[in-house]
Amino acid sequence: MKVLVIGGVAGGASFAARYRRLDKKSEITIIDRGEYISFANCGLPYYVGNVIDDRAKLFVHTPESMKEKFNIDVKIKNDVLKIDPSRKVVSVKNLLTGDIYEEPYDKLVIATGSSPLKPPIPGIDGNNIFTLWTIPDTDKIKNHIEKTSAKKAAVIGGGFIGIEMAENLHALGIEVSIIEMADQVMAPLDKEMSEYLHAHLKDMGVNLILEDGVKEFLPKENKTVVVTSTGKKIEADLIILSIGIKPNSFLAKDAGLTIGQRGGIVVDKAMVTSNPDIYAVGDVIEVEDFVNKVPTMIPLAGPANKQGRIAANNLAGIADYYSGTQGTAAVKVFELIASSTGTNEKTLQKLGKVKGSDYEIIKIDASNHAEYYPGSQTLHIKVIFSLSDGKILGAQIVGGDGTDKRIDILATALRLGGRINDLKELELAYAPPYSTSKDPINIIGFISEKFFD
Repeated sequence: MKVLVIGGVAGGASFAARYRRLDKKSEITIIDRGEYISFANCGLPYYVGNVIDDRAKLFVHTPESMKEKFNIDVKIKNDVLKIDPSRKVVSVKNLLTGDIYEEPYDKLVIATGSSPLKPPIPGIDGNNIFTLWTIPDTDKIKNHIEKTSAKKAAVIGGGFIGIEMAENLHALGIEVSIIEMADQVMAPLDKEMSEYLHAHLKDMGVNLILEDGVKEFLPKENKTVVVTSTGKKIEADLIILSIGIKPNSFLAKDAGLTIGQRGGIVVDKAMVTSNPDIYAVGDVIEVEDFVNKVPTMIPLAGPANKQGRIAANNLAGIADYYSGTQGTAAVKVFELIASSTGTNEKTLQKLGKVKGSDYEIIKIDASNHAEYYPGSQTLHIKVIFSLSDGKILGAQIVGGDGTDKRIDILATALRLGGRINDLKELELAYAPPYSTSKDPINIIGFISEKFFD
């Protein structure tokens, strides 16, 4: 059997490696239009900021290592132009030679990922305007900074990449402005939780502009002036676009596969598309929101890798099912960590849920470890739970060290169907440098008792 994988970064590479462990005989080929596969795209901002000083550390596998370790053929700089499900072939263009050829398959895995949005804003194709999504993107940004000795940068968008890039550019001594159209950064957080980030970003010297879009980019000698919708003008040597992403689902759409309302490929719990011989994983697919049971798209590396493994298991005859994504994530914001899991309150309200009848929230400010031990920091915690059965629906934490530990506890409880009052029963590790004798997670459980007397 020949298994063909389109895309070799997270989900595609995970699928191929897992499937090879289960099937030693089948021919497995990865085709990727880029120069690199299986790289740590989440680490790219930190390479720009010189936190990661060795470029080679960004690569998990190369085409050569995939062949040597897994006997998987990898064709880089080859762009799949079309999928023909009736003939079970794909048309491919060799980007080095320009030759177009056909590659047959018995089973196909689409792992084409997503691409950064570039809306039709005048001047958006300027020479000092970049997106950050691939290794070549990263190289271009670093080269531009070194070549121009950039002093000022504008980051358009306040999501994960925008925040991380702002911090890493700031670490290079570059003055940074963040321009965000919404009234808050970090959309997974509810607004009152993002306010902690707003204050911290300003304290760190970031020029934070909220509720303002970009009208145009005006070239000015070797710089660019960002003109906002309200008329502000921000001059920058370097501009990073982090406005959002779109799934690379055009091949699937052209092949007649079912596409969801959000533009992602529709798959079942075994990662099979509307064609039984074609699987899809990663950023390119729609998944089920684990909490709200509605279609969503959550472009995170963890879910993509899990989906690749699940697809491989099912193709090998091992029943394995994806139960949805709860979007557990964390991001470093200078000296703070912002994290979330499950749903947020604004999403519940959009779905027609009412606080006080459908759900409730508990919010606390607690120390991350014993206050008498040096370096104690505050954790701002918000947990959302159902009033009908007490089940945890979502959580958000903004704070210092220990934020990731607590969000992972809450994410685990949520995934396993835990109730808010179960949190008081958890026996968690304690030592003064790491926690308090009454951990913040336990305290939330204690407080919840008043809702279920």
